[in-house]
Amino acid sequence: MHIHILGICGTFMGGVAALAREAGHRVTGCDAGVYPPMSDQLRALGIDLIEGYAADQLALKPDVFVIGNVVSRARLPDGTPKFPLMEAILDAGAPYISGPQWLSENVLQGRHVLAVAGTHGKTTTTSMLAWILEHAGRKPGFLVGGVPLNFGVSARLGSPAASAYGAARQGEAPLFVIEADEYDTAFFDKRSKFVHYRPRTAVLNNLEFDHADIFDDLAAIERQFHHLVRTVPASGRVVVNALEESLTRVLHAGCWSEVTTFGDAISDFGASGEPGDFDVLRRGQAVAHVKWDLSGVHNQLNALAAMAAAEHVGVSPAQAAEALSLFQNVKRRMELRGTVRNIAVYDDFAHHPTALRTTLDGLRRVVGKDARILAAFEPRSNTMKLGTMKSQLPWALESADQVFCHTAGLDWNASEALAPMGARAHVAGDIDTLVTQLMAEARPGDHIVCMSNGSFGGIHAKLLTALAQP
Repeated sequence: MHIHILGICGTFMGGVAALAREAGHRVTGCDAGVYPPMSDQLRALGIDLIEGYAADQLALKPDVFVIGNVVSRARLPDGTPKFPLMEAILDAGAPYISGPQWLSENVLQGRHVLAVAGTHGKTTTTSMLAWILEHAGRKPGFLVGGVPLNFGVSARLGSPAASAYGAARQGEAPLFVIEADEYDTAFFDKRSKFVHYRPRTAVLNNLEFDHADIFDDLAAIERQFHHLVRTVPASGRVVVNALEESLTRVLHAGCWSEVTTFGDAISDFGASGEPGDFDVLRRGQAVAHVKWDLSGVHNQLNALAAMAAAEHVGVSPAQAAEALSLFQNVKRRMELRGTVRNIAVYDDFAHHPTALRTTLDGLRRVVGKDARILAAFEPRSNTMKLGTMKSQLPWALESADQVFCHTAGLDWNASEALAPMGARAHVAGDIDTLVTQLMAEARPGDHIVCMSNGSFGGIHAKLLTALAQP
């Protein structure tokens, strides 16, 4: 089969491309500003990439066009289509399908799917779960919205899919771990992506308001999470964070599967000890111990969720804890990019206020109260650009000693939003000015955390270069 993917350089669609290529399909794709690291990964797999969405790509005549959710029917100010290739596909009546649906029909069938959903921690928890299963010798397939350092790739097929539909029910199906995103599927399918995955094991890590560009309120997201719960069979398991009232509401709307909780002292899975060194409790009894390099209560909770999901497919908490002691995290999750003049520079994917706070709180636990944390952040997600959560920023950033905000592209006043932080807050409309501000403030012993769900203008390399100057 020849598939041509529109929006191929996104982490999800790039993962779909890699899986399709591994399965033996011919894969081509296009994107605007074909960009690394996904472009490099895809070219290494022998996938031809085309810059832009020109209509002449229709001449490729693939068996099907796979449409990423970056594609829309939008028009430019002059009235021309933003995605002329999509218009040509529709005019020609050419076959097209969404990425999640193609994945469901061509990869996930015949497998025991373990899906990890949640506002925060999806990528890390999915990576933990895949590594636990790999360490246990189960050779899972996976698709992660990042690059787990234990694997070095964002997606792989794993063991061949079972040929019989009944294999999953009988416990014989190969395993596939997938990051289950609640964002919509495509411009022609406004359901959340995860509704297509039909998991037998579903992790509901947490749930709060996000994606203000497509959801009106928290209730709308809860409804999508309940749609996911509806697809889990009675023999399946729903792993739920017991600390989240929103998830309690989701389950109260109806649940037809076994429920396993994690998070607090009375949960099925709990923890005793610091996030970097803790006992794992199974209904209050210590059954395993985790000692690792990760920090933050959020990662402790991610670990419990992954262990509860792994148990459902026969991996004991003790086996899982052993695997987690060797877990290397994910690229761009508190990734140390370098240390110059005893000043450490980190890269982190945090962009939602809660994620900003948990990232900084986790670092504070590690470095102690006397070390200084300089937080540089870019409100880049659609939700943050809209300013929906700007009032939460002082709360999110309070663990930092100094805060530096990149304001390019914002329709709201970042200085006003950060005013409660007083002289600790700095704003800049371009990256070079932000670097200059940081350099004026940084001193030996500091920890600089750069937080964005984009490239942040290469600020990490610019900081390290500036710090290396005499």
